[in-house]
Amino acid sequence: MGNNLNSRIMRKLMMTLMAVTFAIAANAQGYNVGSSNTTTDYFGNQTTTHRDKYGNTTGTSTSSTDYFGNTTTTHRDRYGNTIGISTTSTDYFGNTTTTHRDKYGNAMGTDKSSTDYFGNTNTTYTDSYGNSRGSSTTSTDYFGNTTTTYQDSYGNSLGTSTSSTDYFGNRNTEQRSNNSNTTIWSW
Repeated sequence: MGNNLNSRIMRKLMMTLMAVTFAIAANAQGYNVGSSNTTTDYFGNQTTTHRDKYGNTTGTSTSSTDYFGNTTTTHRDRYGNTIGISTTSTDYFGNTTTTHRDKYGNAMGTDKSSTDYFGNTNTTYTDSYGNSRGSSTTSTDYFGNTTTTYQDSYGNSLGTSTSSTDYFGNRNTEQRSNNSNTTIWSW
């Protein structure tokens, strides 16, 4: 009798938790436009798999860091074809500069990031001509989860990315757009 009662209480509790979870998800702001999952191998190399809002793989990014701390990331489409390369360097103050190039080596744009006194990371994005494409601000909570808010060159909010790391060190990121636009996450 006691086990049966415990089982019914547990089932009721689980149903309530599921209902709350669905309600929160339904009321979350923005459009779900995709996600990514990052894994790190024994040597510190990272592989990120990008997916659209339906869960279909749209491409991958593989990153490796050299002896000097520079990171090279190769971007591939869903078929494994290289579509671009990003190189990231870090200066003496911990600021990073990332240069993006297409598969032919032509410059596509630059990202510059710095971290403020409170641990927030501020990034500015420019195109190949140095014109502003927008900016983003990343904050990290007590549990190590990050939230990045993106703005266009006029300061209008475009969307957010939220990232969390699981028990195995894999990083999971969800992207939400204010207008179902996915281009703000196109490296």
